[in-house]
Amino acid sequence: MAALALVPILALVFLMTGLRWSAAAAGTASAVIAAIVSVAAFQFGDTPADLAGPVLEAGFTAATILWIVFPALSIHEYQMRTGATGVIGEWLSSISSDPAATALLVGYFFAMFLEGASGFGTPVAIVAPMLVALGVAPERALLVALIGHVVGVSFGAVGAPMVPLVEAGPVDERRLSLAILLLHACIGWSLALIVVRLGSVTLRHGGAASWQVAAMAAACFFPAAALIAGLAGPELPTLGGALLGGALFIVWLRRGAPPTARAQGPETKALLRAGLPYLLLVALILASRLIDPLRTALRSYHVEWTYRQGFGDQMLPFYHPGTMLLLAFLLTALINGFRPRLVAGSMLAALRRLPQVAIALVSVLTLARFMVHGGLIDALAVGATGLFGQAWPLAVPLVGALGSFVTGSGTASNIIFANFQVAAADAVTLPHWLALAGQSLGSAIGNIMAPHNIVAGTATVGLVGHEGRALARTVPICLAYALAGGVIVLIVRWALGLLT
Repeated sequence: MAALALVPILALVFLMTGLRWSAAAAGTASAVIAAIVSVAAFQFGDTPADLAGPVLEAGFTAATILWIVFPALSIHEYQMRTGATGVIGEWLSSISSDPAATALLVGYFFAMFLEGASGFGTPVAIVAPMLVALGVAPERALLVALIGHVVGVSFGAVGAPMVPLVEAGPVDERRLSLAILLLHACIGWSLALIVVRLGSVTLRHGGAASWQVAAMAAACFFPAAALIAGLAGPELPTLGGALLGGALFIVWLRRGAPPTARAQGPETKALLRAGLPYLLLVALILASRLIDPLRTALRSYHVEWTYRQGFGDQMLPFYHPGTMLLLAFLLTALINGFRPRLVAGSMLAALRRLPQVAIALVSVLTLARFMVHGGLIDALAVGATGLFGQAWPLAVPLVGALGSFVTGSGTASNIIFANFQVAAADAVTLPHWLALAGQSLGSAIGNIMAPHNIVAGTATVGLVGHEGRALARTVPICLAYALAGGVIVLIVRWALGLLT
């Protein structure tokens, strides 16, 4: 039965990597295959009407994720049209004359900042050309842009990739967010070092030793992100960690340096105006999560639905991070002097990008829901854990990386494999939060070798046709990172066993 349960996943892999179908087309075909296998081999559904249940659940979850994507992309379009993104980039490149520091400010902190604010390919599209403009060779700039924002992919655009993880198992979202960051922190410093080595080669020469600057960048980001994750949950660790950690890193860079040693950047007023939507977003999310009366009021209203027996879901619309993003966007537009054409143009540009994202989300979610309700996930978990035995934790991040490689999205990987990870964890007595943390780590690092991301990235730096070279560089990094993450998951499980 495990072999039959694997058929929809194999179909998705073949259609996307072999036939180069889009995620939307391959996901739709694989969802149909999952429905057929569920009914024919696993006796899913008492009546034909039950087939609508997984589709309805998929549509509802997709809507909750798109409610994050739409305002996030609206802010991104607004920032690009007003020149705010350029102002932030100009300021970052003016902070230090050390090429290693510049590579980290742009390719690490700014890339994660963009991932936390808007996600969905934005860091590569903006950071790679910016690094080329600073003098980094195009191929190296692409690799920096792909690798630099990896840790942030676990939380994506204001927590979007965390939605399927939290829904998959009864886990505390703050505890899970903190566990994911701690896993990344054990090996994520190596990514900062790679960013320095790749990004500073053709910039100005001189400066501190690369390992020292990379270690300091990691030491600034991870504690800041972990603090925010523990306090506020999954929406802000990437965005807030990049802001707070980046600020600490800048303070460290500027220690004892005279102002004349730095290039002239934009004025403080222009910089604050450029960063306004992100500052408002941080304030809104922190207030809604940390002020108990406000948190209770926002969570008091919920949208809930059920269909037949065993299908349904719910959403907290006023507490939802997408609502905070929309408020931050509208407040920014009002403070800057509301210009209807600019606001409408930004929102329309964001809307034009939604249909393809929406179809891809609904299709892979439908695939996942049929596999869950049809029992395919349980069959896969039994087969996989039976094959690996007690060494299964080693493979947990590799599964997440496979999902991202195929779909090009950490969110989609979590949608497909979150329930599988929970079922497999039950088979080997692995805590749910640890299995989901390993899945998140794998789905994040898998992005650097996803063909979709590499193809999109090569287009931004004029390397169309050279995608294979980039893939050859990222695959070893991805596998090493995922395997190291698996070793850590195995060690943590062993340590927890000793304690109990």
